[in-house]
Amino acid sequence: MLQLPHQSLKVAAVPPQRVPAREDDAGPWHAEAVCRRDEAGLFFAPSKEPTAARLAREEAAKRVCARCPVMVECREHALLQPEPYGVWGGLTAAERRVVLARRRRREVELKKSPSAA
Repeated sequence: MLQLPHQSLKVAAVPPQRVPAREDDAGPWHAEAVCRRDEAGLFFAPSKEPTAARLAREEAAKRVCARCPVMVECREHALLQPEPYGVWGGLTAAERRVVLARRRRREVELKKSPSAA
């Protein structure tokens, strides 16, 4: 879902160089991503986008993600990278930061817990 300034909006949303090397018999997960057929601009904010327009665009992007067969893989990719911009796996950048913070807190709590071993 990364879009470089010199690329058109119809570019595949997940560039191959940023995708983990994980492939199975069917090919890389991003080959099945629904967003590859949609306008990449839907997933990334233009500069100085008004709040109402951003929220509407993000909701539209999330609707695309909701029908995607590889949404979970996309979300995990964005959380592992971590991707600082755009809608990935149905989550905005702010939502991904919340998920990552929760995961970090959970890891700390598990390490403190005597029953974790």
